[in-house]
Amino acid sequence: MTGQRPFIDGAGDLPRGNPVNISRRGFLRGAIGATSGALVLGFGLPVGRARAQAAMAPGTRVPAFLEIRPDNSVRLLSPFVEGGQGIFTAMAQIVGEELDADPASFVVDNAPAGGDYLVVNGAMRITGGSMSVRTSYDTMRRLGALARAMLIEAAATDFGVPAAELTTEPGHVVHASSGRRTAYGALAEAAFDLPVPDPETVALRDPADFRWIRQPVARLDVYEKSTGKAEYAMDVQVEGMLHAAVQHAPRLGLVADEVRNLDEISARPGVASVHVLPGAVAVVAERWWTARMAVEAADVAWRPAGEGELPETWRAVPADFSTEAFAERLAAEPGAGKEAEVEGDAPAVLDAADTVIEATYHSQYLNHAQLEPTSTLARFNEDGTLDLWMPNQAPEQFQAAIAGMEGLEPGQVRINSPMLGGFFGRHFFYPSANPYPQAIQLARETGRPVKVIWSREEEFLRDPMRPMAAVRFRGALDDRGMPAAIEAISICEGPTEAIWGHNPDKIDETAMEGITGKAYAVPNLRLAQLYVQNPVMLAYWRSVGNSMNDFFYETFLDEMAVAGGQDPLAMRQALLAGNDRLSTLLQSVVDLSGGWKRGPFTAEDGSRRARGLAMASPFGSQTAAIAEVSIADGEVVVHDVWQVIDPGSIVNPAIIEAQVNSATALGLSQVLLEESAWEDGAPVARNFDGYAILPPERMPRVHVGIIESGAPMGGIGEPGLPAIPPAVANAVSALTGQRVRSMPLSKLDFDA
Repeated sequence: MTGQRPFIDGAGDLPRGNPVNISRRGFLRGAIGATSGALVLGFGLPVGRARAQAAMAPGTRVPAFLEIRPDNSVRLLSPFVEGGQGIFTAMAQIVGEELDADPASFVVDNAPAGGDYLVVNGAMRITGGSMSVRTSYDTMRRLGALARAMLIEAAATDFGVPAAELTTEPGHVVHASSGRRTAYGALAEAAFDLPVPDPETVALRDPADFRWIRQPVARLDVYEKSTGKAEYAMDVQVEGMLHAAVQHAPRLGLVADEVRNLDEISARPGVASVHVLPGAVAVVAERWWTARMAVEAADVAWRPAGEGELPETWRAVPADFSTEAFAERLAAEPGAGKEAEVEGDAPAVLDAADTVIEATYHSQYLNHAQLEPTSTLARFNEDGTLDLWMPNQAPEQFQAAIAGMEGLEPGQVRINSPMLGGFFGRHFFYPSANPYPQAIQLARETGRPVKVIWSREEEFLRDPMRPMAAVRFRGALDDRGMPAAIEAISICEGPTEAIWGHNPDKIDETAMEGITGKAYAVPNLRLAQLYVQNPVMLAYWRSVGNSMNDFFYETFLDEMAVAGGQDPLAMRQALLAGNDRLSTLLQSVVDLSGGWKRGPFTAEDGSRRARGLAMASPFGSQTAAIAEVSIADGEVVVHDVWQVIDPGSIVNPAIIEAQVNSATALGLSQVLLEESAWEDGAPVARNFDGYAILPPERMPRVHVGIIESGAPMGGIGEPGLPAIPPAVANAVSALTGQRVRSMPLSKLDFDA
């Protein structure tokens, strides 16, 4: 591995435990559950001719996904990782609908890495981008239908009747004319030994006959989470394992030159060894707390890395880097940028206009701040394979990268994917921000399985950021006060180009989404990106570019409305004339809120309030939100949020409502409080005592409306966030007369 440092032996030879495979019963009982990864297929699922069929499209090899047990319960390996978004339940609903099996009878685990599970448009697999259901809906329905057809075929043989005479009712195959019925569990072994039918030969249910899709089916993961039985990566145990804690360099780009008190650290009770890693020092011990206390006491001399000591993709953060100075640089960066969207001739209209509004807007760095700190358990096996238990959103991506790093074939690297303690874009492939390279190195050097857990402080130190950006707006108004032209130059670096490399000939869509793609009928647009590389490592964050770009665009649109003497709702209605879907959505959120009243107005409790409005079109869905706010003791109080979402079509309305509530909470946290400030090349906050998130007492009432317009299915997990920050900001501007152009609002001064 690039940048490895020598092993420092702090406690002599360590015992080397042999890997122990986990029993079939352990897998099926869920004792290891999702963490058991690829081994599940060998122990838990039927083996037969269907499994040997080659070149089958992802999502069609039924026995790779399903096991029907003698008690008629159904075990499904989900191609998508559960992390609180309800995907296990949605997958059970979709597959169960066509299988004709009650979702409540399902036990769902994460699927291992493998080609069978590349069901995102039949080509890839990630759990992110609000893509899971919408890109696999037809595939997973067909999977259930294929399994049902195989069960019917097995029953036809058992009954000695043509398959055409058979039908199903939940969990059973039925021969109506003779009154015979057999449970799926009695047929499964024979059924799953049959060849999988041609997917084109199975008929799918008429949506009018759906039993479970579109119903608020109860979540399947609630019981285990509520009783503490849910297992996350840091909970996984294997025989003979050690624990490791790390101390990272205070800023990225430094390496350990010396552990000055090595002898003292090594001699601590329970410490097995001390290691130097790329940009970090680790202590390995029998217990994690022992390792943590020791590594935090390590007196490390850090120095700038020399050539080849750290991976080339890691950014060496300048020692004098600060977010305050970087924000000033972004705002002052010269240039017109590379055009991402053009309509008409905005520059010419702006030059000729009598009324031009100019403003610069800012976004802040954000931490992911998920409840679960990152961890990885690595184990080398006697057969040359490598097992990893790690939170992740893309198992095949990690499998391929780690195989290349270790000189192994992908099949020799087993990525076991436990349930996630939060997503937010944190668990993608960020080599400088994940402990898997550390766990692999430590497992190799100790000869034992090693689990690395980052403390909260180390997590905050190495967490990659949601990007900062500054957007220079110019808007021209016509003689009616309506937008005639908008120019937006976003000075930023998108997360995709930050991770995979900047292409000067292309626009990073994740840098511009939410500024581009707006449906408003503004006749002249020039939307551009002016690329400026961030000094720090960047990452995806919930709703990605939309999380900040809809704030920029929707607040500037309100600024133009005020300058033109227009009501923000009436302006949007006019700009959406002829767009039936968005006009309906906009009117729906107004109706949900009891009618539009921008304010300021006096509420029943005597507080002075105002409302703000915003819309967003993220991830294939459409949203509109209204927020009602007041100011108390110089602090913004959000009393109510009304949000309507149109995802085209739906699977589980209860999950949609929960996700809109969740996204609303994070959107409020971002606009009101959250910010990762940096000084002297490092983040100031190293835990939640320094990184403010929305407390429960500041959560408003949230009212959710769902429209099923019949448009192509959109996402659910992220679309509820982007409209919230601008709705709140627009309400605050209406209330105070002070134009909000940056987040978080806690940095602004408001009169009590």
